Order: sequence, then structure tokens, then C-alpha cells
Amino acid sequence: MKLATLRTLGTLSTGHPRDGQLIVVSADGTRYALPPATWPTMQAALDDWQAAEPALRAIDAKLRSGSIETAALDVTQLAAPLPRAYEWVDGSAFLNHVILVRKARGAEPPATMMTDPLVYQGGSSDMLAPRANIPLADSAWGLDYESEVCVVLGDTPQGTTAADAGKYVRLVMLANDCTLRNLIPNELAKGFGFFQSKPATAFSPFAVTLDELGDAWRDGRLHMRVRSTLNGERIGDCDAGPEMHFSFHDLIAHISKTRKFTAGTIVGSGTVSNEDRARGISCLAEIRMIEIIETGAAKTPFMKVGDRIQIQAVDAAGNSPFGEIDQTVVAAG
Repeated sequence: MKLATLRTLGTLSTGHPRDGQLIVVSADGTRYALPPATWPTMQAALDDWQAAEPALRAIDAKLRSGSIETAALDVTQLAAPLPRAYEWVDGSAFLNHVILVRKARGAEPPATMMTDPLVYQGGSSDMLAPRANIPLADSAWGLDYESEVCVVLGDTPQGTTAADAGKYVRLVMLANDCTLRNLIPNELAKGFGFFQSKPATAFSPFAVTLDELGDAWRDGRLHMRVRSTLNGERIGDCDAGPEMHFSFHDLIAHISKTRKFTAGTIVGSGTVSNEDRARGISCLAEIRMIEIIETGAAKTPFMKVGDRIQIQAVDAAGNSPFGEIDQTVVAAG
């Protein structure tokens, strides 16, 4: 099942101006149908998932059989699946990325890198749509994109184990978790984590249920290629499965050690990264670090006004179940 959120509310909508209108999307991503008025938004459905899921699946079945009234889908009218979320918790589960970006800022990887996941809590009041521009106020801040996989949770109790975590995963989607690289060192030097260096995050057009992914979802990981295209050139075709050291199940167990999480919490994988350099990169910090290792200096610039980044995940058959994030950097004003 494929779900999305319309940013522009139509005459038949029962959604909210800030939270949009939940829709059920056809398998090919071209048409949609409205859910019952009981669940006008994505958050409403997640809050009442036991009742909402079968009703939404019934609509999905009618979409597949062509037995329900539909409308053509314009992806530019979509918001993020959750335009504002209760929590956005991002991990760094790909150790190759951890090693490279730590080297880039002259820091050693943590001693517990192999056993204790890195996570930070990002801003979640303004999630960017898949076609939203990326505003940049100062190019000196070092704007970078980050191609990620993320999951949306149902109500998740404190003390959830990795073995039980899968039952709380409701949906899977992609993210562009932008970073202002040149602001990070001073922030971390304060000993209190990221804040200004993490602007708003964008999400894929569609959030999908696990069954929609087939055997590409296993062991709490998405086994697909995450492709990153910058200014028309594919610079990343990274495998999101095998090198995700900490699975989403591990990440959920880690964050729920000391508190519970409410339905609608989003958990990110961190930048998808592979050791094989032929796979390319999912953020510019990695290629800059590789250039330093190979030539002694970084040559690739960070993003500037006018740059365009496109992110999608592709399965073995070439399908793109989440749709594509497609953003252009613009001057903030």
C-alpha cells in the first residue's frame, strides 16, 4: 500500500491546512483515492492504525481493481507524507559514512562505533515536500545533501527490543537530510550536538507499507539501490541493505531504551554509504574526504544556488516505490 499527503486541499478534502490530506495512491503512482473522513491525515491514520489500516487497504484493493473513483496525481501538489511530525530521530547506521565524515573534520570515530548507534534528534515542525526548494542563506555554510532511508513508527513502548521492533514499523520512505557542513565543527565543539547545522529535511512523495517492498525489506533493512543525481549526473547508486551496520530494528531498540515513542515518529538510517567507491556517494562530504585521501585536497564544492538534487530508491526490477525527491537550491529570502 502506497500513501501520500496532498498539500493543496480540494473541495472534498477533510484534511487540515497544515497537515494536508491523506490519500491512497495507485501502485504506479499516477492516481489516488481519498480515505474515509475518519482519517483525514496521515497522523490520524497512524494514531488509529488498527482500524485505519484495513480501511486503507480496502481502498488500495479497489484502486488495483479499478473499482473506485480516482483522480490524477500531480506530485508537485504533494507535501511530505508527514508535513509535521512528533519526532524526527536520525541515526548514522552506515559505518563507512561515519568513518569518512569524521576524518573530514579531523575527528576519530567513537570507540563504541560497532556496538552503540549514533543518533541525533532533528527538527520536525517543518518537513519539506518532495519537490520543495532548498533555501540557502549563505553559501559559506557548506550545504550538503544526504540520501537516506527512514521508517515511520506506530506507538512504540519503552524497552522495545530489536527482536520485537519490527512490529512497530508502519511505513518506509526516503529523506534528503540536508546538512550545513561548515557549521558542524563549532556546534560540536560546544559539546551539545547538532542544531543550526541541520536545516529542514525533505521526504519522498510516497510512504509505503512493508508488504509493498516484497523481499527488498528484510532484517529491518531496505535492500534497494538509493540513487543520487546532482545536476543531471548520477553520482550515487548505493546499496542500502548489506552495509547498514545497525538495522532499523537496532535503531528502534536503541532510542526506546529510556522512553517510549508516539505514532508518527520518524527514524532515519543516516546517509546510505558503501565501501565500494564504484557505487558512488550519497553526500558530498564523502567525495570530498575521498579527494583529500587521494590527492591531498577537496575539489568538489558544496551545493550552491541553482543546483538540483534528485533522490530515489530502485528495486531489482527497476521500480521506484517511493517516487523521487527532486529539489533545487534557491537563495533564501
